[in-house]
Amino acid sequence: MKKLLFLSLILIFVLVGGGAVLVGVTPTFIIYGPGAAAGIGSKLLCSSEYVSGFSREQAFSDLVQYSSFLSALSVTYNEEQRSVSASLLGLGDQTATYIPGLGCAERYPGYTGRQAIEVQAVPSSTAAWPAGDTVATIEPGIQEVVEELVAQDNEEGLNTRALLVVHDGAIVAETYAQEATADTPMLGWSMAKSLIAVMLGNLEMRGMLDLNAPPGFPEWSDDERARIRTSHLLHMTGGLAYAERYRPGGDATVMLFTSPSMSDYAVSREYRYEPGTRFNYSSATANLLGRLHQNVLGGPQQAYDDFMENIYGPMGFQGTVFEMDASGTFASSSYVYSTARDWARMGQLMLNDGELNGNRLVTRDWVRRATTPNNSANRKRYGFQWWLNYGDETLRFTQLPADMYYASGNRRQYVMVVPSANAVFVRLGWTAGLYPTDDRFSRLLDVLD
Repeated sequence: MKKLLFLSLILIFVLVGGGAVLVGVTPTFIIYGPGAAAGIGSKLLCSSEYVSGFSREQAFSDLVQYSSFLSALSVTYNEEQRSVSASLLGLGDQTATYIPGLGCAERYPGYTGRQAIEVQAVPSSTAAWPAGDTVATIEPGIQEVVEELVAQDNEEGLNTRALLVVHDGAIVAETYAQEATADTPMLGWSMAKSLIAVMLGNLEMRGMLDLNAPPGFPEWSDDERARIRTSHLLHMTGGLAYAERYRPGGDATVMLFTSPSMSDYAVSREYRYEPGTRFNYSSATANLLGRLHQNVLGGPQQAYDDFMENIYGPMGFQGTVFEMDASGTFASSSYVYSTARDWARMGQLMLNDGELNGNRLVTRDWVRRATTPNNSANRKRYGFQWWLNYGDETLRFTQLPADMYYASGNRRQYVMVVPSANAVFVRLGWTAGLYPTDDRFSRLLDVLD
């Protein structure tokens, strides 16, 4: 303990002396900071290396955008084991390991669920999109605008790496930048929440899940949490005590970067509000949905197999990796890596009222419910893990149609579905601050007219 405190004080001295911006170095930071830093470093750098294929220089540049103190990480790549290890001045050592088809996750002693998964081979298809990855429907006028927008974004430091437009069921424009290509699986962050919602909708359609029933977690059977319904979790109105704050020791940081089982952390959250009354954006809630998906199907292998057979294949995915935590549960809050074309497939599925490639994945009624405002008192423009442009007193994006809804992720990832324009827009990148969403997507709508 004395060594930990001594090294932590050295860490603080070095970071402050090096010009890092640290607002309030607290005992919580000393305890949790090194582990959280090493966790986010090893995980994101591993996935960037082995899933996305970005250069190490770009990956590290992306990482330190989250906090300047991450520049002090010591990072080691083990190409034989396909792993990345990180520590902060010798503290909080974490190692993330890559498994083909499953991506990266940190290793924890005693947690072998992920390693035990038997991964399926995924054949590629040259069929026309969305069944395969052949695109022969580019419209030059729209393509020109898309290229102009990406060039403008990157001149302004917004780090846009993919921009894709689907209109009338076909990809009419797409462009890539900053090492990304049409074959690059890119991190969607919280767009994973929208995908797990689709997966639960598929279980409902098959008669395996009642969204209006409790999720059935044994940990909740003898207290007030037994009143929570799966529909509450889908709407982020479950009433659990959780704060989506990314600071050392905060709920989100502990769960995502230091927990071998994210859903174990999530299921332990206490009851705070009457279910259905208060919207509280929560990655813990999304990880509970991943746990529910696995529980319904019987275990990690069954959940993986079901995803591949009933979602991945029917959707026509070509380059998607849904990462798991060390326990073998889908990291449903955050860790789906997909190509822009695959993300567009998810949007087209929603636009088609639940059908794609001749396959029905969710019912038309599920899509309606998923894109209807919730009944909370504080924020209604959120459906089943899909953001809505309408529902509150004002539109979220005033220059975009009221019927627009979207999946959204950190660093301004978007899958936007615009039924009134019969269009889907995908934007992937790494924007540290605000993104001119209204301006960029309204310009795309204009060129479709």
